[in-house]
Amino acid sequence: MQRAVRATRLGIFLLAAAAAGCQSMDEEMVQTTQPEKMPSLNVVDITAADRSNHQPMMAEDVDSFGALGQPPLYSSVQGAYKGRPLTKHVGDYVKALTQDLIANMEYVTNKTPVGVTHFALLDSDLQQTNLLGQQMAESFVHELHKFRIPVIDYKATDFIRITEEGDFVLTRDYLELDASLPMEYVLTGTMAKHQGGVMVNARIIGIQSRAVVASAQMLIPFYVADALIPSDGSERGGMRDGVKLSRG
Repeated sequence: MQRAVRATRLGIFLLAAAAAGCQSMDEEMVQTTQPEKMPSLNVVDITAADRSNHQPMMAEDVDSFGALGQPPLYSSVQGAYKGRPLTKHVGDYVKALTQDLIANMEYVTNKTPVGVTHFALLDSDLQQTNLLGQQMAESFVHELHKFRIPVIDYKATDFIRITEEGDFVLTRDYLELDASLPMEYVLTGTMAKHQGGVMVNARIIGIQSRAVVASAQMLIPFYVADALIPSDGSERGGMRDGVKLSRG
């Protein structure tokens, strides 16, 4: 009789242990099969950041040249530049272009004078430019001179014109310029509007051979190009002072 009772108790104990083991295994399986929680996405409202003057800048808001980012819908047709201030300008992008030109340049030395022309609009007859093309030419003169490459400013006259507007030595009147200048190479290029910016193609060409001896290419963002504001208040993209113009 006692043996039967002990056997019954032992059976009950084994059943309880087995049930507990199954329950723990089920809990482990549930824990292992339960999907891990995904980290929450760090979504930043850039438009809201523009409205706030005290929100700290994020590292992702700066491009590789240090220019501060802008709202994703910013384009070249929004008139005068408005938004967060830039820490870099067109000259900094020209500096990078010049470094690319120097890296693959051939034949040009400190004894071969170079002239710099305005950059032409690619989808025109190559006889049209804008303020960006003019400013890039001025910046290239500076950058080439820093590399000790002789630069000829062919717009300089041999006299100083004194007027009520100021004293000037530069001119755009070809009749006042010297027809013979010691230039062996010329730095020129084209510009094409691109989604998000202006694609700039720069190259140095031999005047006699027409051979390309250096080339570079870079995308200048619209928010950097549009920071250039015409001094005469001319229309840009059908807008003036940030107001869309239309005919009645």
